[in-house]
Amino acid sequence: MPASTAWPTESAMSTALDGVIESQLAARAPDAVVALGEILRARFGRRAQAVLFYGSCRRANDDSGGIADLYVLVDDYRAAYGSLLPALANRVLAPNVYYLEMPFAGRVARAKYAVVSMGQFERGTTHWFHPYLWGRFAQPCGLLFAIDEQARARVVRALAGAVATFAARTLPRMPEEIDAETLWTRGLLLTYAAELRSERPDRVRALYSEDAAELQGLTRALAGMQGWASAPSGGYRNPATLGDRRWSALGWALRRLQGKVLSVLRLLKASFTFDGGLSYLAWKIERHSGVELQITPFMRRFPRLGVAAAFWRTWRRGGFR
Repeated sequence: MPASTAWPTESAMSTALDGVIESQLAARAPDAVVALGEILRARFGRRAQAVLFYGSCRRANDDSGGIADLYVLVDDYRAAYGSLLPALANRVLAPNVYYLEMPFAGRVARAKYAVVSMGQFERGTTHWFHPYLWGRFAQPCGLLFAIDEQARARVVRALAGAVATFAARTLPRMPEEIDAETLWTRGLLLTYAAELRSERPDRVRALYSEDAAELQGLTRALAGMQGWASAPSGGYRNPATLGDRRWSALGWALRRLQGKVLSVLRLLKASFTFDGGLSYLAWKIERHSGVELQITPFMRRFPRLGVAAAFWRTWRRGGFR
């Protein structure tokens, strides 16, 4: 075979995907988000290994109309918190979620941030059955801070693993020929359906449009790394095997069931860790289930009972589908 047409080595192909992820991580975040990241870096000190920025504000490169989504990767839960209970909660049902706000340039900059250990992050982006982490972090994100080059390299490899895991788990539910839009829109619909939220197809298509260039870059790198064959349509032949497809429907049915339970448990836990947790819970339920909750004076006076009431009302109105 002529040298010019030889397949690249596995190392070179892996490096190509890493390179795409590195360029996405390096994109400049809004100044307010950078400032929020610095607060978290100071709050967790040398326990913070990295701070990631993802989600809708990252796609828009603008946090002024929303709440930035941040992830703090720590080396050890007990050392990071200095307390046993939050460390235990984080280990048993990662992540813990908190709220952060600060005055910035005449307005209030807001973030919700999740805390997870670097080890759990690596496992969650590559080995977890449920897509909670690999479904989120297969998508482009930014890196606000890494404590050193080793931590940065671990983040890059975890994100590359998330992209590969996302494809491996979702391709068996897709047609014989695919392109980047098919991969991400259909794949994200599957992952959203495995949580409390069930995004509409038009919303997922809009999400893809917002991030199309970066998602196409990830797809090209992944296709090259895994040697996907070209299709007559200009896309790729779906590499999923018959064996992959045979068990895929059952796997996603189990993920949907698991996801509803995990989502409720995480929301319940967030109501205890979040400042203004009851309001956050109501916003989150409405955002992802379509059920609008009115927070009563009784619920505000007794927020723990209010959480139970919120879940009961949501269930009665069909919010946990």
